Amino acid sequence: MKQKNNRKFYLREYRAISHAISTYEDMNLLFQHLVEGLCRTFGFKGSSILLYDDKEKELFRISSYGLSDEYLAKGSLYVDDELDEFMKGEIVLYANIKNSQRVQYADAAIKEGIVSIFSVPIKCRNTVIGILKGYQNKPILMHEDDIESIKVLLQQLGLVIESNGMKNFMDSVKAAMSNLPLYITEGH
Repeated sequence: MKQKNNRKFYLREYRAISHAISTYEDMNLLFQHLVEGLCRTFGFKGSSILLYDDKEKELFRISSYGLSDEYLAKGSLYVDDELDEFMKGEIVLYANIKNSQRVQYADAAIKEGIVSIFSVPIKCRNTVIGILKGYQNKPILMHEDDIESIKVLLQQLGLVIESNGMKNFMDSVKAAMSNLPLYITEGH
């Protein structure tokens, strides 16, 4: 008997998340609410948001929900080549991690009880800056409309992350400028 993947994400939820993304001032709280909300909405075992450090070619976990400390401490996630699905900005579903050569730390995931992983890029314009992952202890079934809604919300999140980064940069420039002597800043 084939399981049906019912839609779980409607306009009411979409509006609420979109509003949160555009209005939260505390980015850590926003990230925590997003990963927890993904788990509650889709029944995932766990979820994570990871941001990409393009200098180190590494993904850093900035928020998670439903995963053990042991699993979270398993090690760094490296983006190993330019052909990687992550670098292409593709949505990926690893239906059975036992059968995938692309899943890093598959043994740790299996020990955690993870069977499948759903991975959606966080983009800012055309650049992939992070990823949202959903982890499940059974095969993940997602409705196509739910996937598209998540994709659009993560594009919005990418813009907010960029904006927040620029704000932090400008704040540090302003702080540095305020410490300069007046003869430098006023040109006397």
